Amino acid sequence: MGEAMQAVLTTAHGGLEVLEFRDDYPRPIPGDGEVLIRIAACAVNFHDLFTRRGMPGVKIALPVVVGSDIAGTVDGVGPGASAHWLGKRVLVDPVFREGDRFGMIGETVDGGRAEFVAVHESMLLEIPPNVTSEQAAALPLAYGTAYRMLITRGGLQRGERLMVLGASGGVGVACVQIARMVGAEVLAFASSKPKLERLNALGAAHVANYLERPFLDTVKEIYGKPRINGGGGVDVAVNFSGGDTLPATQRCVKLDGRILCCGATAGFDLALDARYWWTFEHRMIGSNGWEKTDLAKLLDLVASGELAPAIDSVLPLRQTAQAEALLENRQVVGKVLIKP
Repeated sequence: MGEAMQAVLTTAHGGLEVLEFRDDYPRPIPGDGEVLIRIAACAVNFHDLFTRRGMPGVKIALPVVVGSDIAGTVDGVGPGASAHWLGKRVLVDPVFREGDRFGMIGETVDGGRAEFVAVHESMLLEIPPNVTSEQAAALPLAYGTAYRMLITRGGLQRGERLMVLGASGGVGVACVQIARMVGAEVLAFASSKPKLERLNALGAAHVANYLERPFLDTVKEIYGKPRINGGGGVDVAVNFSGGDTLPATQRCVKLDGRILCCGATAGFDLALDARYWWTFEHRMIGSNGWEKTDLAKLLDLVASGELAPAIDSVLPLRQTAQAEALLENRQVVGKVLIKP
């Protein structure tokens, strides 16, 4: 470690009070094959909140500087790293995919809530000239997960009907935008009028409050009840809430439709109605995060103007606790970013 820098540490498991701003945290020195990035923007994700609260069965060494969605400029290179990265604006693919490391930057090692971070050059993607650092930092966890689930794994097509449960969160908003981009018709569910209005503005053809009315009733009203001989219902359902929502989701999906899952925020021990699974010949497709190739495609889509990541707010590093509170209280639609 070398000079000091500003950083926000997650010091223990608990509430917002465990977040500690420091202006004397050691600046990292890049090791073999690594580069030093001067951070321009870092997104806040629910994963950061889960790290702070503690995840069942997952042990994280604390304190740690969280933050996995990182964009910035390469400020230095370590031994063996290519000097061509110097001065380049880069996005970090935070997942360790090689060697004996596991997890992600900002989880198992220090991440983006700081002025600098050191990462291996294999994790870098160059940011195109007409993509801002804020747009790039909004991509990996939310848009990478949504793109892989909908497009790479799910094969969503123009003209298909897609329903998204919990559409106002980071992944949900990304699903709405990506689906609209490819020409699918989106039915988005959320829990408040302001969120529904925002989702409508982002391209959802239909929006509905799942707290006021069961989502299955809404699907039946808009698209009709799925029929065993075809017709009715949606082509594709996105359900990453889990809990007890899967049987009702199955009843929303048409013959030969797909149910996509990238997580289970409300619980992973799911009930499944096998009758709908086999009689409607549903395909249930899992998707685990993203690959670096998915992020490269997303950067190209932003550069071409086909996709504009939804950014709700940008806060300074010192206001990291407020940024987490916005997510915790579900007061946002789109990404919250932190700028050192």
